[in-house]
Formats: sequence, structure tokens, C-alpha cells
Amino acid sequence: MIQTVVKRDGRTVGFNEQKIMAAIRKAMMHTDKGEDEQLIQRITDHISYHGNTQMTVEEIQDLVELELMKSSRKDVAQRYIAYRNQRSIARKAKTRDVFLEIINIKNNDVTRENANMNADTPAGMMMKFASESTKPFVDDYLLSEESRDAVLHNYIHIHDKDYYPTKSLTCVQHPLDNVLMHGFAAGHGSSRPAKRIETASMLACISMETAQNEMHGGQAIPAFDFYLAPFVRSSFKEEVRNMEQVMGEDYSHLYDIQLDDFLTKPLDGLKGEQRALQHAINRTVARVHQAMEAFIHNMNTIHSRGGNQVVFSSINYGTDTSAEGRCIMRELLKSTFEGVGNGETAIFPIQIWKKKRGVNYLPEDRNYDLYQLACKVTSRRFFPNFLNLDATYNQSEEWRADDPHRYYHEVATMGCRTRVFENRFGPKTSIGRGNLSFTTVNIVRLAIECMNIENQQERIQMFFAKLDHVLEVAARQLNDRFNFQKTAFAKQFPLLMRSLWIGADKLQPNDHIESVINQGTLGIGFIGLAECLVALIGKHHGESEEAQELGLKIITYMRDRVNEFSQQFHHNYSVLATPAEGLSGKFTKKDRQEFGSIPGVTDRDYYTNSNHVPVYYKCSARHKAEVEAPYHELTRGGHIFYVEIDGDATHNPQVIMNIVDMMDQYNMGYGSVNHNRNRCMDCGYENADPNLTVCPKCGSRNIDRLQRITGYLVGTTDRWNAGKLAELNDRVTHVDGGNQLNLFPEDQL
Repeated sequence: MIQTVVKRDGRTVGFNEQKIMAAIRKAMMHTDKGEDEQLIQRITDHISYHGNTQMTVEEIQDLVELELMKSSRKDVAQRYIAYRNQRSIARKAKTRDVFLEIINIKNNDVTRENANMNADTPAGMMMKFASESTKPFVDDYLLSEESRDAVLHNYIHIHDKDYYPTKSLTCVQHPLDNVLMHGFAAGHGSSRPAKRIETASMLACISMETAQNEMHGGQAIPAFDFYLAPFVRSSFKEEVRNMEQVMGEDYSHLYDIQLDDFLTKPLDGLKGEQRALQHAINRTVARVHQAMEAFIHNMNTIHSRGGNQVVFSSINYGTDTSAEGRCIMRELLKSTFEGVGNGETAIFPIQIWKKKRGVNYLPEDRNYDLYQLACKVTSRRFFPNFLNLDATYNQSEEWRADDPHRYYHEVATMGCRTRVFENRFGPKTSIGRGNLSFTTVNIVRLAIECMNIENQQERIQMFFAKLDHVLEVAARQLNDRFNFQKTAFAKQFPLLMRSLWIGADKLQPNDHIESVINQGTLGIGFIGLAECLVALIGKHHGESEEAQELGLKIITYMRDRVNEFSQQFHHNYSVLATPAEGLSGKFTKKDRQEFGSIPGVTDRDYYTNSNHVPVYYKCSARHKAEVEAPYHELTRGGHIFYVEIDGDATHNPQVIMNIVDMMDQYNMGYGSVNHNRNRCMDCGYENADPNLTVCPKCGSRNIDRLQRITGYLVGTTDRWNAGKLAELNDRVTHVDGGNQLNLFPEDQL
């Protein structure tokens, strides 16, 4: 007698004879003779009592076919067999259609899910085939029923679901000093420790490239200046030794000479030791500059993930006040300003300037000149972005200005915005840690479902009840994924779980990674706060103080709940202001299909990025800052503040400094500036003319606008999905009054 049934997705459920009866009845309804209830009951009873205790769906259907063929109703058997075949074809049709779109390099949301990935190349196509095949497997075999249901009904989105079966983690902040000082082994070869700046630069690239193949997210270096500074000194010593050979003198006392800075100066008028010293400095600076050029070039050309994608890389710097650290930053910024190839803007790494009072923010600070240079470079090249170490939640009580390893107590960020700092299970640091996985909640849908409640107070109360339920589903789903990830072996991640992840040096190759990965974070994200508020009270937070109050209440509630989840599940949960790229249109498309076009809610092709004021809402930069700033403290899994400016920013670094000033004033954690930048796709020529149609260098009309899609740049908008393209077309500028000064003549660089 049948008691349980194994479904196609692997789940075991109780046997329900009504499903057999319904299937036979449906087949009979499509015949001329119609239904025969006695035959339906007789076949159902026979199968129920003579079947095995546990059977699969396919086995039961085979028995139904057999009994129908043995009966007098061969016509029903034919219809039943045809119905089974149609269902089988239908299950395969969706995959087939997606594969054909990939094969035919269709420009759609599947092939343009990630603008940093070229899905038209053979490697890119292969990755998309794998991705689209893997996602259904995850739905059928790895997700709980409540998680699967929440995804199906558009309440949550599980990021990087295609990587779920690999047990990989999202991202990590590389302790690059460990790699540079000790080397590393990954794959069939090993790298020796670095001795000079060129080698250190190359190992930094290789470290991020190798780890990118072991993870599904981005790679970051939290203290690029501190990590590479020792190799400026070692390279300087090499140059001094070279001068000893040339001059036939002993200059060993210069090896460790204290220098205020490494600055190139003419040798005219210098003699003897002074000439040898300055020559060694000049040569060292030239080598550092070439090493930084090589680093940027490699990060834009070295591919990972089967040769399809350049490394999604970030570097943090700005607080090393040593002569060597300053040399690294200065030459990195100069190389960035100059551009790569034909002078085009480098897409990677995402550069992040760590702003700190007493170090690099005020005119009297040691690195203030480099901060000015960083603003100049940003005004032309979009990067660096700015990370505010002075924000109250970005500070560490252990940070000391005189600590040579103070970078260990500085927050660092990566990619679009991922932030890791607080830690319930180890040191408060970003280094050697990262996000494990994250899931985004569709708060807009929850609000739409409450719109038919006339009383506003009851409407909002119902929204919070729904939000609470979906947050619990997301927290349980992330805990399930953690429990799956922790079963991986250290040997599956030969670089990450040997040289990068905090505590991984204690693992043996066949050890599970469970004992160390809880140092990472689990993120619960959200998008569309603006549309959520419009659905609830008719206005978004940029245009209504009441909406802003409700918006802060919603995200504060999320923050409080993730803190409770951290206690309940014993993990580092955090709230993430999700950098919606592919997701922004996916949520909206499904909600509009079900609820129709709702003005201010589902009438556009995207939901607004996280807690941002809508891109189409015209307001000043200061108003935007006032509205968005309070959300940064609540979203400690990551956040960012953007300002769109008009025209050519190249000669207006003061605009960039004004934005950083606002970040400081409003206690914001991370921010950047968007502006015009045209690129000729044939020769690489760039300028900021908003009306450019013909390249003045080569005459090409193949002109594209270099744009920031979420937190990173994309060299061509051809790779943007429909939702993000619609958002791009809606973007308006945010302009404040004030004099925009040209602080840097071109010849200063």
C-alpha cells in the first residue's frame, strides 16, 4: 500500500489518492465518451493497495498508464500519455528558451544580469548555461519549502543562487601582507615572497585573481598603501646599492635613512652622496609608478572565472603617512589620472579613499595634499570613492595614530558597497573577513499587498506584520545556506582557506570550514524603499517628512530584527542597502504582472536602489544627503551615497571635496560622484561633452557614455539590463550653489 511519494524535486510527501483520480478524470474529459467514475475509483484503489510503500511520481504515473491500457478505455490511456508528454515538454521548454536566447546572444535580462560579465563570449555563454541550469536545481533540492515559496511569489531574492551548490562565500578583504611576506600556493604552483615593488604589485593582482575563482563575489585589499609600502623601501635600497656600484662608494648608511617623502627632483647642482641619494629616489619613484601602472592594467585585463570576467576588485587606501605609503598612493593616483591603453578610464579596481581627520582631511593633516589629488582624480576618472572613517559607526576604540598597524582597526569596503566590520565572534576588523551570502526582501510587494486597507494606521501595522514574517523567512534561509556552506572542506578553497580568511591558517586540507566562516556576515537586504513608502502613504521620503519618518522606522525595524537573528542563530547578521542591478527590474516586472501599473510604485521598469531618493526626483545634493544619511548607520552590511553632477567635472575638484564635506557633516559612511564621461569605443578617446556624437580623434560615431551602474563602472551600456537602462535614462543631476574652483592646473600632475 502506498504511504509516501517522492516528488520530482526530491521532497517526500504523504500519498494523496485524489491526485490520481484528478489526473484520470482530466484525461477522460478530453475524450468523446466522457467520465467513468467507477473506472476511476477501481484504478485508483488498485494502484493505492498494490503499490509499494514509497513510490516516485513517475512510478505512479507508469502504473496509471498500465491500468488504463488494460481497461476498455484505450482512448483515455492515449489522452493520459499525451498529457504526460506535454507536461514533460513544458518543464523543459523554459530551459530550452533560455538556452536559445544565450546561443543567439539576445540582449535581455538573462544575458545582461551582470554588466561586468560578457555573456556573448564562449566562456560567458558557458557560464550562463551553467548558471541557468543550476538555479532550478537549487530550487528543487537545496531550498526549504518556505524559501522556495518566498522566491516563487517574489518576496525574496537569493543572490548568487547559481553558486549555491559550490558552497562558496561571497567576498573577502585580503590580508595582502600575509601573501607578500610569505608567498602562497594555489593550484599546481606556488609564489615566493615579494622582494621588490614590481613583484608585490603582481602578487596583489594574482591574489585577487586566484581568490575570484574560489568565490562568487568581489575581492578587496583593505590597506593597499600599508601593504605595499615596505617594498618601496626595499626597492629604494636596491637603487642605493646600484649607485654604490656606479660610484664606487659605500652608501649603506642611506639604506634606512628617514625620508619625509619620495619626490622626483632634478639632479642639477647635486654632487656626491646627495646626488646618489636623489638619483636613487628618482629611480624608486619611477619604478613605483610603473608598478602602479602595471597593477591597474592587469586588473583590467587579467580574466578569472573561465576567462570571461575581469576580477571584481577593490582597493582601500589613504591613511599611511609614511614616505613609502605616500609614494604608493601618489603614483597610484597619477597612473589612474593618466588612464590605461589609449587613455581610457580604468574600470577596475574600484578605488576607495579612506578619509580620516588628523590624517588626510584637514589642511594641516599629513596626507591632505594626497586627498586633494584624490579629488582631482575622481573629478576625471570617477574613482576613488570615499569611505568616511570619522563616521561614528566606522570608528574603533583600538585605533591609535601612532600604531604602525592601525589599518587593522580601520573599516574597509568593497565592490558596490559591501561593508564588514562588527564581529560577534572575533576581532572588530575588516581584514580577512567578508560576506558569506545575502538575500534581499521585496518590501515594495509587501506594501502593495496592504494598499487596499483604507485606514492608514492599520495599513502600516499590516505591512510590519508581513515584513516581520518575510524577515524571518530570509533569516532562516540564510542560516540554511550557512549550514550548507560550512560542510565544505578547506581544500576546496586553496588560497582563501589557507592564506586569506581569518583563522584559516589553523585548518588542515580535509577539515570542514565551519570553525572559521562564522567570522563572516549574512546580509538581509532591501530595495525600493521609495516605492514602498508611496504604496503605504502616497509619497516617498525625498518629498515628505512623514514618509522619511516611516522609512527610518522600517529600516530601524529591520536593523533590530537582524540583531535578534544574530542572537537566535549565532551569526553576524546585518542589514544591506542592496545594490540592485539585475534585481531592480526582476522584482518590478513580476509585481506589475500581478498588480498592474501603480503610479509611483510599479509604473517604471525598476525599483529604486535601496534607500536612495528616486533617481528621477529633482533635488539638491544637500537635500539628498539629509534624507539618505540616517540610513547609513542602520545598514551596516553596506551602503553608498551618490551625487549626480552635470558637465565636465575634470576642472572642478572642489565639487568632489564639497561632497566629502557633506559626508562628514551628515555622518555618512561611503559615497561618490557621477558625472559625464564619453568614450569612443573604437579608439578609447574620452571627454565630457554631453553632445558628443563624433570622436574628434578617429572620426568614429561609436560613442558610449561611461557610467556607474551601482557602485562600479561599466565600459559600455550595451551590457546593461532593461531595468538599469531605464533607471539611467531617468537620472537627474543634483546641484548646489557655490563656487567650483579649479584647484589643480594640468601641469601639476
